[in-house]
Amino acid sequence: MKKEVEKILQYVQKPARYTGGELNSVVKDRDSVALRYAFCFPDTYEIGMSHLGMKILYSLVNERTDAWCERVFAPDVDMEEQMRKHGVPLFALESGDYIKDFDMIGFTLQYELCYTNVLNMLDLAGLPLLSRDREELTPVIAVGGPCTCNPEPITDFVDIIFIGEGEESTNEVLDLLKECKEKGASKREFLLRAKDINGIYIPSFYKDEYNDDGTMKSLTPTDGAPLPVKKSVIADMNTVYYPDKFVVPFIETVFDRATAEIFRGCIRGCRFCQAGFIYRPIREKSVETINRQSKALIESTGYDELSLCSLSTSDHSGVNNMLNSLLDWTVKEKINLSLPSLRVDNFSDELVEKLNKVRRSGLTFAPEAGTQRLRDVINKNVTEEEVITTCNKAFDNGWTAVKLYFMMGLPTETMEDIEGIANLGMEVVHAFGKNPNSKGKGVQVSISCASFIPKPHTPFQWEPEDSMESLKEKQEHLLKSIPSKKIKVSYHQTPTSLIEGVLARGDRRLNKVLLRAFELGCKYDAWDDKFDFEKWKQAFEDCGIDPFFYTRRKREFSELLPWDHLDFGVSRKFLERENIRAHENKTTPHCRIHCAGCGADKLNGGNCDARG
Repeated sequence: MKKEVEKILQYVQKPARYTGGELNSVVKDRDSVALRYAFCFPDTYEIGMSHLGMKILYSLVNERTDAWCERVFAPDVDMEEQMRKHGVPLFALESGDYIKDFDMIGFTLQYELCYTNVLNMLDLAGLPLLSRDREELTPVIAVGGPCTCNPEPITDFVDIIFIGEGEESTNEVLDLLKECKEKGASKREFLLRAKDINGIYIPSFYKDEYNDDGTMKSLTPTDGAPLPVKKSVIADMNTVYYPDKFVVPFIETVFDRATAEIFRGCIRGCRFCQAGFIYRPIREKSVETINRQSKALIESTGYDELSLCSLSTSDHSGVNNMLNSLLDWTVKEKINLSLPSLRVDNFSDELVEKLNKVRRSGLTFAPEAGTQRLRDVINKNVTEEEVITTCNKAFDNGWTAVKLYFMMGLPTETMEDIEGIANLGMEVVHAFGKNPNSKGKGVQVSISCASFIPKPHTPFQWEPEDSMESLKEKQEHLLKSIPSKKIKVSYHQTPTSLIEGVLARGDRRLNKVLLRAFELGCKYDAWDDKFDFEKWKQAFEDCGIDPFFYTRRKREFSELLPWDHLDFGVSRKFLERENIRAHENKTTPHCRIHCAGCGADKLNGGNCDARG
């Protein structure tokens, strides 16, 4: 650690965020590596250290003898104040070196409201924000993560964008960068070759044009850039790289446990869920692979909790065998097994029996909508009867707390659907009261309502976003509809939803808005206590951009969308069909019942585990 960094740590809360030196962190001889890679998470240490993707790519790069990957997190307000006051640029944790001197600086974009933090971190590093102002080959500024399914609002600031899964494309890009660096190639020469790597999008090689009504006219590739850009897909989850150790932090993080990824993709096809579409096709790990990797992580980290990571844990085709295999040793070693993302329609007696062997906590389910009509619209394929049956199974086995996730602002939603949320919550309370195991106990039903935001590459990508005024009315109506103190309600703030919605489906014209918002002082926009809606409104006004153009408009199928040049596997025709079925209140069976022909298997040589 540099002395100037060490001096300012006494003035900040949680200095362990900035010291490095944790168990399993990787320290190399800087003079013995050809490439230095700063992996940046644009939020606090506690959040970034909980992110599985960062753990995977950090270890992947450090497996190379010619490269050193170090971690960088957004400094909290107190630390940033000290850094700017004392002229300390943004630094990496492992070496304490300033990242402006690294060869590649990569950001993972998990959430649209982190974009201003990306700009703030580049500024703290002492680098020009706009890619056109960074003429040297290094550092290359790269981004990846789920938000790159529409990265257009941030394209002016980055050189290279990873589309899809990065385990293979990361090494290909680093190999190329190493070669170009050794040959003294220019930045342009590097980018011209990088554009041909599968899953790599070079935004400077595409030119945007707009119609008089503000809609997109064209996005034209130049310099031989591909159209479309296809995402990178890992073919075999059993052979793809997965770390056998994670960095163990000195302070508590949001998810302070070992994490075992069990499969990617989702069979369900919920029409609101971006992750369920952009991570297709479905690819599972075998029970043997999951068990082996889980044991290795527990042994190398010392954690006493193991979490199974997927979009829907109970949808693994071998879930019961998997749990038997894991419980064989986790129970003996007093390791808590955490099973997030359970579904009410496959919460079997056998699964309940296995859950009884792990440490008891509240159960969480996601009906998503309060009425069957609206659940059919969003293709949730869950009935009220299944919700109550599942809760009764839980109550039979001693659970007394249930959390239910819903959304507000869904397409075709009415106040009757909002009342349905309260009614379903009360049905759960009544079910507990009727349960013979409930005598002398109290139940707590927590209802959490997120504001629905239409996202790219989903059947609802053409739908208007509900207005802030309408969402507030619905929130107030829900509170009035709750008849019992046994039900607690929480919901999201609506102004943040507006900005998220604009950035989610925005085009390149929003780059200037993002820059202006940063200049006005916007950062940590995902945090309610730091989000400044007035500054964002001023940024839009200063740039002459109407935010409601991106949120309140229903788009026609014929409109060219800002992300249409990015191929995430699911065909546009399939998404159009699903949108039509939504407005007809028709459901589509999940992938293991019937293949709906989404097209995602073509990116994996025609393979999709959902058909197995």
